[in-house]
Parts: sequence; C-alpha cells; structure tokens
Amino acid sequence: MSWGTTRVLGNRDAGRYLAAVLVSGFGTAAMLLVAGIWVKDLTGSSSLAGLVTLGTWGPTLVAPLIGVLADRFRRRPLLIALHLAMAALLPVLLLVDSAARAWLIFAVMVAYGVSFVLIDSAEAALVPAVVPGELLGDFNGLRTTVNEGMKLVAPLAGAGLFAAYGGHPVVLLDAATFALAALLLALIRVREAPPPPPERWTRQLAEGLGHLRRHALLRHLVACTGAAILLIGINGALAYAVVDDGLHRPPEFNGVLGTMQGVGSLIGGLAAGTLLRRLGYRRVTAAAAALLAAGLALRAAPGLGPVVAGTLAVGVGAPLVLITVWTAVQRETPNALVGRVSATVNTLTFGPGTLAVLAGASLLVLVDHRVIQLTGAAGALLLAGWALRGGRRPGAPVGPRAGAPEGPPTAGLEEAAPPAAAPAGGTAERG
Repeated sequence: MSWGTTRVLGNRDAGRYLAAVLVSGFGTAAMLLVAGIWVKDLTGSSSLAGLVTLGTWGPTLVAPLIGVLADRFRRRPLLIALHLAMAALLPVLLLVDSAARAWLIFAVMVAYGVSFVLIDSAEAALVPAVVPGELLGDFNGLRTTVNEGMKLVAPLAGAGLFAAYGGHPVVLLDAATFALAALLLALIRVREAPPPPPERWTRQLAEGLGHLRRHALLRHLVACTGAAILLIGINGALAYAVVDDGLHRPPEFNGVLGTMQGVGSLIGGLAAGTLLRRLGYRRVTAAAAALLAAGLALRAAPGLGPVVAGTLAVGVGAPLVLITVWTAVQRETPNALVGRVSATVNTLTFGPGTLAVLAGASLLVLVDHRVIQLTGAAGALLLAGWALRGGRRPGAPVGPRAGAPEGPPTAGLEEAAPPAAAPAGGTAERG
C-alpha cells in the first residue's frame, strides 16, 4: 500500500467519505441490475429492460445543464439532501406489482440518473476541500476501487434477493444505503465558503465551457479520455462476439471475463495515485492507452489465456484514464466552477462511449470482431502517442518538473495551469 493511500485512509473525513461511497455504491450496484431484471420479469420484453439503462444514463447527455446547480449551493448540504431525496423516492417502487406499474421503475431510474449527475458534480467540487491536493489522485483511485469492488459483489446480492423475494427488498436495501450515506456525509467536518450570488444559467454554463476551452491541458486530457472511452465502448459491444466466436463458450462466460475486468479496475484504482505523482497526467494517460491497445489486441486472439490477459489489461487501463482526468479537473479548476466543469467533462468523455456501443454492434454485422479489435488496438497506440505530445504550452516540460516542491494542488505533476485557473480547493476552508 502506497504512502498516499495510507494517508488518505488515515484522514478521518476522507475515511467517512469513502465509507459513504462504499455504502451507497453497494445499494446502487444492486438496484441498477435488479431494475432491468424487474422490468423483464414484469413485461417479458428485453427491449424495455434495456431501456432502463438508457433512462439511468440519459441525463448524462445534458449533464452540463444539470451540473450548474452544483455550483449554486454548498456542496456537502447538497450531497446530503440528494441522498435523502433518493432514500425518500425509492420506496415509491414498492407500489410496483404488475406490468401496468412498470413505468414507475423508468421514472425512478431517470431521477436516479439526474441524481448521479448532481452527486458526481458536487462530489468533484467538495473532495478538494476534504482531501489535501497532493492526495487527490490517491483518493480518486480509492474511490474507484471501492466502486469497482461493489460491482463485484452487490449485483450478486441484488440478484439473489430478487430471485428469493422479488424487487421490494432490493428497493428497501437501496433506500437504506442512501440514508446511511447521508448520515456519513453529515459527519464530515468541512467549512465551505458560501457560493457566489447566482448568475444567469446561460452565463454559468458558458463559464464552465470557457474554462475548458482556455485550459490547454484539461482540453487535451478530456479529448484523450473521450477517445479512450470510445475504444472501451467498442470493446464492450464486442463482448459476446469474443466469447461466442472467439472462445466458443456460452454467453454466461462473460460473467467470468467481467470479474477479471473488475479485478483489473481494482489494481488500476489502487495504483493511480502513485503513478500520477511519479509520471504526471500525460504519461499516465499514455500508459492507460497502451494498456488498452494491448488488451484489445489480446482479446482478438483465439485462446483463453490471451483473452483473459487482455480483459485484465483493459480493466487496469480504463480507471487510470478516468482517474487522471477527474484529478486534473479538481486540481486545475477554480472551486466555484468545478461542479459545472466536471459535469461537462462527464458528457464529453462518456458521450462517445454511448455512441461507440451502437457503432460496435452495427459493425459486427459487416466485419469480423477480430478486425474491429485490432483496428481499435492500433487506434489506442496512436492515442498513447498523442497523449504524450498534445496539450502543452510552448516550452513546457513533458513530465514532472525537476526540483518542484511537493504540495497541492499540481506540484510535481504537470505544468502549472493558465493564470485563470486557481487551486481547486481555493474557495473552501478545511476544518
């Protein structure tokens, strides 16, 4: 365990924050799986079951509009209110007892998606006030590790509860985890400066977009991350073809590969903080892209060993590229803008992944999955090279600055932000 991880775990407020993420993540992972199963069970329609996921992630496409709200309120009270609101809303699903009321599941899942956007935006802005700047990479890595760990166990628990007792116990479990997470967030000690007076919505939105447009490093990292998520989305769309045509195994074997990818994500999350301190944003992004290239190429091979190794490599690379851009946003963005900027970044990075799933599924009708995988691997290699070269100001160093003092928010990682960017925690006071 790195010294950064040890320091994060030794920070009482950071520990409570991670505990809230763990508790809420367990209920969320269980509920998201069960919602689709529940609709399928009630209606018999696979298409309607698939639309549950669209309802949940659809609000991400308008995240910049929603994320403005995260900059209009103090973030900790907003997070507590959002968790309590979901704890109060979820019991509405106890009314679902037939296909005629399945629409309630869709309505609640859309609300779930809106809350995801706001929670992510508010968390991105609050974390720099809770965690010292030099530990943001470690914290974001641990947060990812916790979330991925929950994805390995919570869906099984949710599916087991649903099989034995139906959807209602899962609803109550998820509501309870939201309430417990709100309590843990209430125990965090942090003093936040009051938000600035609210401006016109369009002006606030333009300020967030303008920060990304002016900041060459963030703009470059967001573009690299969007490209990486696009490749990951294509890989996901080919999952069943890899198992069926490549390995000649039943569809259920995707569960085994999914577990391997989850293990890789745990490794990537734990390593992220140390890698960011030693290599900097660009080199970590390039390394993640190289891992994706190796993973995609190996998944095109016909043997079980290469496919498992490739899946593990994709699992390690995916969280690294995401943690890097999240940490950069927190460090390189004035705190008053973090909510809307992080929401915009989520749209720009995850939007291509949504389109890639559709593109990958369409290409499979015309092209062998191995050709698509190898083409993706070549694209990932080009991305690795671009990650190293782009986004620098003239004369700026490629890697960590020699002799730079250690300390928040960006020392030792990359060139300093443009003059317009202040430290991410600059408007909040830790207490």
